[in-house]
Amino acid sequence: MKIRLFVLAALSLAAAAAQADPYEKTLANGLRVIVQEDRRAPTAVHMVWYRAGSMDEVDGTSGVAHVLEHMMFKGTKNLKPGEFNKRVAAAGGRDNAFTSLDYTAYFQQVPARRLGDMMALEADRMANLVLDAKEFEQEIKVVMEERRLRTEDNPQALVHEKQMAAAFQAHPYRRPIIGWMNDLENMTAADARDWYRRWYAPNNAYVIVVGDVNKDEVFRLAEKHYGNIPRRALPGRKPQAEPPQIGVKRLVVKAPAKLPYLSMAWKVPALRDLQTEREPYALEVLAGVLDGHEGARFPRNLVRGTRMAVSAGAGYDATVRGEALFSVAGTPAEGKTVADLEAALRAEIARVANEGVSPEELERVKTQTIAAQVYKRDSMMAQAMEIGRLEAAGVRWRDIDTLLEKIRSVTAEEVQAVAKKYFDDARLTVAVLDPQPLPEGAAQKSVSSLRH
Repeated sequence: MKIRLFVLAALSLAAAAAQADPYEKTLANGLRVIVQEDRRAPTAVHMVWYRAGSMDEVDGTSGVAHVLEHMMFKGTKNLKPGEFNKRVAAAGGRDNAFTSLDYTAYFQQVPARRLGDMMALEADRMANLVLDAKEFEQEIKVVMEERRLRTEDNPQALVHEKQMAAAFQAHPYRRPIIGWMNDLENMTAADARDWYRRWYAPNNAYVIVVGDVNKDEVFRLAEKHYGNIPRRALPGRKPQAEPPQIGVKRLVVKAPAKLPYLSMAWKVPALRDLQTEREPYALEVLAGVLDGHEGARFPRNLVRGTRMAVSAGAGYDATVRGEALFSVAGTPAEGKTVADLEAALRAEIARVANEGVSPEELERVKTQTIAAQVYKRDSMMAQAMEIGRLEAAGVRWRDIDTLLEKIRSVTAEEVQAVAKKYFDDARLTVAVLDPQPLPEGAAQKSVSSLRH
């Protein structure tokens, strides 16, 4: 819950900006190429991002974005199944992929001199993927097993899945990234083929290269390998606004677990206009006041002070394509109930709403968060990741300075104002894990290591 994607994006890119601004070129087929030169090591990160994630799916085929991510490693007209990974490894690199609510991305980290080879591989599967029915039947079983491991056998992940499904009535964020099991059981190779045909076009993608490279050479390589892939008409995207919530929603999840767990999520604004909006920045700082560092209010007051909780956290991401939630969550300490913890979490937010935050507290949150994230994200991979995440949300890398300045300009009064405005029951969805006896010999899995 301590992830601050919004701040992370801005701050990590500040580190990148300290070296040189990224460079960008758009090919004739609509593919954007963004290059960050970083010569600290003779390696390069190459990423291809498709602006299509699970929020673009429809009922009945939930999870297809993630399934196609798996199938992208199952061969093309030119490569046998599994050969992609072997070629990356032979080049001395590593590769992986990930699917989110908003996007799907693929990356390789290789010696910089092998960048052209990676572009050739990615361009090949952008244009020539083969979705063989037999390969699909095998891989869909892998995905179903992944769902069992990540969600169905993981009580806290199960709570978050049920909470999203309850919080959003109409918005596609109600569907899990990995998909409902019944949809996976009934998914066909044709569904994956249709997804590939709809969204995997150069004009719906962007390439990010960070590393020991020259921008002009990268643009030349991109033109050589991606430039001949024709652009295609993309499906229209209709507005999918969530209807106003008119009362608190509560749910209980019964699952084998050692400890109870509580998660509370309020609907709040996402960032849409960097220049005119102020509340998303204030909500980001509020999350830092509650859970930004060891001296923040949740760990100081609830974990070490009153010993109300074993753990307590807050999270907010303003840079999303869809709807935003402000979440707080925690596990009550021994002898305390989830009701006790809910009251305590609410009280901490109410204190901010009623009493505000001190200038010293505000400055500490900004300074410590900025410093920690700059150092933590000072890597090629982190730079590429954050550029990609921002771009997926519609925030251009050129707006990094604006994001930083806006965060730094948040006032105590603005933090207090959003704490007063957005944390009422009409916006709230509460999910509680009611722990059931664990099977003999079973151990509760870590959520953080398994979630998307």
